[in-house]
Amino acid sequence: MAPLSPSPSVPSTIAADAQSLTWTAATVQSLLGRGGAILVDVRERGEFAGERIGGARSLPLSSFDPAAVPLDTPERPVVIYCQGGRRSQQAAQKLLEAGRDRVIQLDGGLNAWKEAGYPTEGDRNAPISIMRQVQIIAGSLILTGTLLGAFVAPGFLVLSGFVGAGLFYAGASGNCMMATLLAKLPYNRR
Repeated sequence: MAPLSPSPSVPSTIAADAQSLTWTAATVQSLLGRGGAILVDVRERGEFAGERIGGARSLPLSSFDPAAVPLDTPERPVVIYCQGGRRSQQAAQKLLEAGRDRVIQLDGGLNAWKEAGYPTEGDRNAPISIMRQVQIIAGSLILTGTLLGAFVAPGFLVLSGFVGAGLFYAGASGNCMMATLLAKLPYNRR
């Protein structure tokens, strides 16, 4: 088993002995091969439907309830994951604040899992991922604002600037408001 690495900081509202750990894809795969891990995917339901690690349970971060996460045991640890790691960090924080003494995350999320060559499963008819939806909408708004600003009235350039500022904020904070709104749409909640 790969070495465990605790997170660098734990807020004071969490028990002093609580820890958040990250495990590599190889470690998680070896546990799954022996039936020894419970996977919890904290991505939105549309993302989960489109692609996931086999046997994972869906508990989206947007409606995350720490009480819904199964209790882990030494024989069957609960491993949470998302696409790249940021949302699973937020879910881990919520679990620690809810009193869990140990939270395990898949280091690098589903992206690292696929890079390691491990299999995924999914539904080809699922909606496209939230981030692709954000890219399509943001790109369309920026293009529209630029074209309207160039050919109709310069004031429309504000639209492009507003969307660009939103993308900058999302990149800097890891919190994309457009993605949060899109996740609430009915077709993304299947």
